[in-house]
Amino acid sequence: MSERSGDKPAEFGAHEVAAWLRRHPRFLQQFPDLSMSLVVPREEGSAASLASYQLEVLRDKNRELSRRLHELFGNAQENERLAVRTHQLTLALMRQSNPGDTLRAMAASLAEDFNGDLVRLIVLRRYDGVADSEWLQAIEDGDARLQPFRDALADGEPLCGRLQPEKHEVLYADRAADVQSTALLPLPGIGLIAVGSRDANRFFPGMGTLFLRMMGESLAVALRRFD
Repeated sequence: MSERSGDKPAEFGAHEVAAWLRRHPRFLQQFPDLSMSLVVPREEGSAASLASYQLEVLRDKNRELSRRLHELFGNAQENERLAVRTHQLTLALMRQSNPGDTLRAMAASLAEDFNGDLVRLIVLRRYDGVADSEWLQAIEDGDARLQPFRDALADGEPLCGRLQPEKHEVLYADRAADVQSTALLPLPGIGLIAVGSRDANRFFPGMGTLFLRMMGESLAVALRRFD
């Protein structure tokens, strides 16, 4: 910073000083002693030197980075677990010799891997030797009960979150009131897979459904063997 013309030194306000420092971010490299003498007010406690303040900021950033890395590591472990279980499910489905055992294997894997409270499957045809139960319904494609799912069955896109009451009634019957969120996977030409939870935040719009899709595709291929 230079003096203005004349004998009187230039006078700068705080805003001018701040603006000048922003244009010269390496200023303290030329005068490192200033970093030790400048003080920075803190929200709590006494003022700190600029060096102490910078160290504190770096520590906060390191803590945040460590938290994010820990979170990423946890997600990677969970994804690896799901990838292994999806592979194991695919092999298990291929080993089944009838539709009933195939559907039971699917329901058991969903209950274990997605931590849902209720697993429900709807198939669009009746298979020999497979009776309706609490977790399984055979509803023919033209049945009026499937009307709320027409669009979903047409495009095959998963739905996550709170479903409409009429969908809950079809999927969960007398347990509908227990379910606060659902992961629903329509399988065009095959049926519906639903995993329900009492936790309203367990399944939410925008959550990842890759592994659920893969498991649904495995079921669809396995059931086609019995057509």
